[in-house]
Amino acid sequence: MSEQQSFIKRLRTGGKEESEMSFIDHLEALRWHIVRAVLAILISAIVFFIYIDEIFDVVIMGPTRNDFISYRVFCKMSHMLGMGDSLCMPPMKMSLQVTSISGTFMSSITIAVVGGLLLALPFVFLEIWKFIRPALKPTELKYTRGIIFWVTLFFFIGVSFGYFMLAPFTFNFLSNYTIGGMGVIDYRPTLSDYLDTLIDIALGAGIAFELPMATWLLSKLGIITPGFLRTYRKYAYVVLLVLAAIITPSPDWGSQLIVVVPLVMLYEISIVIAARIQKKKDEEWE
Repeated sequence: MSEQQSFIKRLRTGGKEESEMSFIDHLEALRWHIVRAVLAILISAIVFFIYIDEIFDVVIMGPTRNDFISYRVFCKMSHMLGMGDSLCMPPMKMSLQVTSISGTFMSSITIAVVGGLLLALPFVFLEIWKFIRPALKPTELKYTRGIIFWVTLFFFIGVSFGYFMLAPFTFNFLSNYTIGGMGVIDYRPTLSDYLDTLIDIALGAGIAFELPMATWLLSKLGIITPGFLRTYRKYAYVVLLVLAAIITPSPDWGSQLIVVVPLVMLYEISIVIAARIQKKKDEEWE
């Protein structure tokens, strides 16, 4: 039995013999992990809903404000580097509209649920880990210390990157983009469209930044090797370019470049991680 098959078997039995834990028992354990995770998200969502006005004004609409911290930092950096106003973004005027009676309320629910998910994410990761942990051998557990911390850290770094870096560039570019010179276009996106774009950018960046952790796990299971990552590096770069285009709805090449560079760096870090794991495995076999 291969290492991957052995891990899957232990995962299905919760690390116990099949006679000790039936399939129904396993589903029952999974159900309670899901229930606890959902309750944590629900409680966090209620907290967000209570403070929905403050969260909407400060957080949700932050990237559309001309005094947003990212705009001020980029402009100050531009002056410090002697580049004038080249990195200073033009003022942005965005007026959101709601086209349905329940639109405002449903948008509030969306903000609360997504915010609740983000707030409860460490606990959700912990419940997922509790479900997987019994399937690991003692030697495997030794290499998983602090995994919840690292998974959470990389995800929130990605979300912060999307919110503070990608969102301002995207909304500023799209709000100031126009067609023709007659000024007949009235730019008024819907609230739901704005929220969808902001959520896609933030969560997409958060998931993308989990690449090193995914590499770590797949390397541990023996599914990928550093040689594999190096061989298919050029194809991976193409995939990263496509991913950058998905994360950033803006066709602005500058915004996509801001995404691609960190993703390429994460891919190279993943190769280093895979190489270190392979080296440890080789030392254990010797």
